[in-house]
Amino acid sequence: MNRYISHPRQLAKKFPSSNYALAPMRLAKIIICLFTVAGIFLIGWHFLYAASEPGPQIYVFKQPTATTNTSTAASQKITLIAVGDIMLSRNVEQKMINKKDWLYPFRETYQATTKGDIVFGNLETPIIEGPIVQTGTMVFRTDPQAIAGLEYGGFNILSLANNHMKNQGEKGIASTIEELDKAGIKHIGAGLNATEAGEPAIIEAKATTFGFLAYNDGSFSPASYEATESRSGSPFLNTEKLISDIQNLKSQADVIIVSMHAGTEYNLQPNQKQIDFAHTAIDNGAQLVIGHHPHVLEPYEKYNGGYIFYSLGNFIFDQMWSENTRHGAIAKIIFSQDRIESFELTPVKIYDYSQPKIAEGTQAEEILSQIQDFTK
Repeated sequence: MNRYISHPRQLAKKFPSSNYALAPMRLAKIIICLFTVAGIFLIGWHFLYAASEPGPQIYVFKQPTATTNTSTAASQKITLIAVGDIMLSRNVEQKMINKKDWLYPFRETYQATTKGDIVFGNLETPIIEGPIVQTGTMVFRTDPQAIAGLEYGGFNILSLANNHMKNQGEKGIASTIEELDKAGIKHIGAGLNATEAGEPAIIEAKATTFGFLAYNDGSFSPASYEATESRSGSPFLNTEKLISDIQNLKSQADVIIVSMHAGTEYNLQPNQKQIDFAHTAIDNGAQLVIGHHPHVLEPYEKYNGGYIFYSLGNFIFDQMWSENTRHGAIAKIIFSQDRIESFELTPVKIYDYSQPKIAEGTQAEEILSQIQDFTK
């Protein structure tokens, strides 16, 4: 007799009172149950693991500099936040008025911008009462109530050296300065005469003194927008003046930062004038150059121990007609005393003709691809 019985009929004959004839079906059920239990276990483990992981990081790009002194306490690090063009007129002001919310343009980004000891941007709008500026108009102004948004966004220093600050004449410059002074927001790059316009702004943060200078490219501004001793306006790009201003500022500041309103509109690469002016600034003692005006992102450059951001693009603007003009970046620059230790970039995209939001995923990667190292 065969000792090894495997066919169901043989099992039934040998053990007539049993259900071994159904063994293959039972085995299949057992296997299915085991797989089900294992699946439930794996799914539960995945969710527990995911819950323990940190959420998406705001800053998705980081470029470290040389190795730093590890003995420097974290509390001594100084964070500078910088953005590009801030335009609070035209469609942007209309959105704020219609929504009855002067904070509206800043609501989706304030958590990123308020993390700085120093928060900088280029204010491309005179602050003065007047009629609403219509779509398509290039002469800007915004109501003094818009100051609330700048405060909400954490801005404590603004460049006024640009081709729109004198859109409302001398009264517009005077009103802007008055309103910013009342809000305690420092400003550079505009005044009622050349002396006032060329005055640096000084900010002390954690025992380090930062000095700011600002200049506007006269090639796309009326000649009357240049400040003289008898006329209001802004300092125009001038390398001799730049060198002199930096030398004079060295005795007052540990770190010198230059704001540069220059470049070719909508061009994704810096022009030679931008490059030359920025290099001159770094060569003569500036540690950082922050650029704006092209309304699109341009590359950064590490040069002679300093950093140049040729254009951080639009931050708040109503140019919804192209993807590039809707893109910008928030630069977070970490200083260890008087030296740049690292920087991080947060990509943003503008919605609703007025409101930037933090970009994520493939969209963030696409935006950041426009601001890679200029030298590579």
